[in-house]
Amino acid sequence: MSWSKLKQQLEGFLSPALQGRVEYRAPGYRYFADKSGICYISVDKKNVLNLGDKTNTIRWYASELDIRNDPGIRIPVTDDDIEAVRQTAKGPIPEDRLIVMARGRLSTEHAKELMAAQAALTKSNFIVVANQFLTTPIEESLESNDMVLNILALVDRRVGKKRIIGMSEKMRLKHPVVQYFYELRRWTL
Repeated sequence: MSWSKLKQQLEGFLSPALQGRVEYRAPGYRYFADKSGICYISVDKKNVLNLGDKTNTIRWYASELDIRNDPGIRIPVTDDDIEAVRQTAKGPIPEDRLIVMARGRLSTEHAKELMAAQAALTKSNFIVVANQFLTTPIEESLESNDMVLNILALVDRRVGKKRIIGMSEKMRLKHPVVQYFYELRRWTL
């Protein structure tokens, strides 16, 4: 599918409140063998997510320690997580230490997911993910670990007010760029 047709379809799915505010742009229409294209998702004419360029307005993490030490990322620990740590422990461990150990495990898993999500974002990847978004149910896109799929689903008109409000807990575990688009959509309801 050509870029102009894909862009037209994606912008056709935008929430009415975001029509004209969110744009998908690709300044280069030609691929070079040694260079991938660049694609932007912009809000109010400002490039928020530059696919193919890591210098954008959303924080990109350079290492797993950055993610683990970021106070903005709060990872909830469930009883199942604590029980999993208890099962792998070789002896009795105080309850408060079990919580710290479970949170450490979860933050490591979360850090690896975030690093993988931001590792290789380019225009060609965006086109593949956008085509996937157009052919899969909106629920799958919202539940996906792919941050571009999450963004496309969050700005979609098929996602209603109740669903957006009910997703606040899940959004805390997502990449900051996904959280940005979630907040944008939440404030336009």
